[in-house]
Amino acid sequence: MAIHPTASVDAGCELADDVEIGPWCTVGPGVRLKAGVRLVSHVVIPRDTTVGAGTVIHPFAVIGGDPQHGGYKGERVTLTIGERNAVREHCTFNRGTPQGTGETVIGSDNLFMTGAHVGHDCIVGNNITFANNATLGGHAEIGDRVFLGGLSAVHQFGRVGQGAIVGGLAAVTRDVIPYGSAWGNHAQLRGLNLIGLKRKGYDKAAIRRLLAAYRELFESKDQPFAQRLEAVAVAYADLPEIVDIVDFIRRDTRRPLCLPEG
Repeated sequence: MAIHPTASVDAGCELADDVEIGPWCTVGPGVRLKAGVRLVSHVVIPRDTTVGAGTVIHPFAVIGGDPQHGGYKGERVTLTIGERNAVREHCTFNRGTPQGTGETVIGSDNLFMTGAHVGHDCIVGNNITFANNATLGGHAEIGDRVFLGGLSAVHQFGRVGQGAIVGGLAAVTRDVIPYGSAWGNHAQLRGLNLIGLKRKGYDKAAIRRLLAAYRELFESKDQPFAQRLEAVAVAYADLPEIVDIVDFIRRDTRRPLCLPEG
């Protein structure tokens, strides 16, 4: 274990043998740093936070800060971060709230660029990229393999489905379907994340079927949306990605859905 002499580390921490804590870091009570975690310098982890193996946190990040919630009165709430995350300068991740789940959860293999923010009670999946200053309001839920563009912001309780892309500067006030492409201010659905699908290895025939299902669901006007949703669910039941989209929409009908313009 390598702890710089200028670092402040609480006696109640749980540190793996090979953790590195650089100059001027502050690590508070109830913090667990697992194997291979590296705090480069000037990192603050105030309390009750678990950081998974192989995660590297860069200078001036505040990880596991108090929730930014007017009702928080100092109760014990937590942040749990998975493995092999890269957390760049000035990122801020908040712990949960008693009014929510009490825990903020972040998965593995994510890249958080400079200034990214994860609010209280959020659920963040795996293999996600937060570009510079991408922001999540409290209780947001972000699926696997999502890309959030620079300066984009997801509204509190908002959802972005797996494989989706959100453009830079987008204000996401409505839920974005899995594999969707949303951009603009306020964000509107502009199609599917074709680049992400191609990178994942989808061939042209599979993408054509996904596009056909998308058009039937979002661009056809011959039936009400609820009927189109049921028709697509039946016609494309063999496509896991369409099943993902249908399940995503059905799972929380209280939230407004990000739709194409017009």
